Amino acid sequence: MPDTPSKGAKPPAPGTPTAPSGTLELTINGETYRHKGAPDMPLLWYLRDVLHLTGTKYGCGVGQCGACTVHVDGKAQRACLLPVSAAAGQSITTIEGLASADDLHIVQQAWIDEDVAQCGYCQAGQIMAAVDLLKRKPQPTDADIAQLTNLCRCGTYPRIRKAIKRAAQRLGEVKP
Repeated sequence: MPDTPSKGAKPPAPGTPTAPSGTLELTINGETYRHKGAPDMPLLWYLRDVLHLTGTKYGCGVGQCGACTVHVDGKAQRACLLPVSAAAGQSITTIEGLASADDLHIVQQAWIDEDVAQCGYCQAGQIMAAVDLLKRKPQPTDADIAQLTNLCRCGTYPRIRKAIKRAAQRLGEVKP
């Protein structure tokens, strides 16, 4: 299990899942990690700087753009606002953990098929938000898709909408 170097850590908040030594245990993309550093470190920095999972992007740093979207127990959340202490004991999935070993996730493939990415910077967060939406609403309307709050400076929203609908169709075909 990889360890994170300690940087003047504050004690975790009461009730935070910790390992016996006081380190925080994090499950990220199915692997367990121990964090000995500051419990208030944003999950985004732990993912990018410690684990080198750089698919999750830094955008605004205040939870508004969604470039840092990851799944926490299957629900989309902004990693820039989530301290590692709050992520302990939960299952974190990043864009790197979305696909299987052999195949892209259906939403990732739909993104490619619809040629969604322009600069691509926000796309990992967009895909993570779309996967969360499709779990909640398997056949989303345009209004449902418009409620996603992830921002794209390139304005690829029409292609994002097409990709989400394509993925919804494929997911409907796959289910029994």
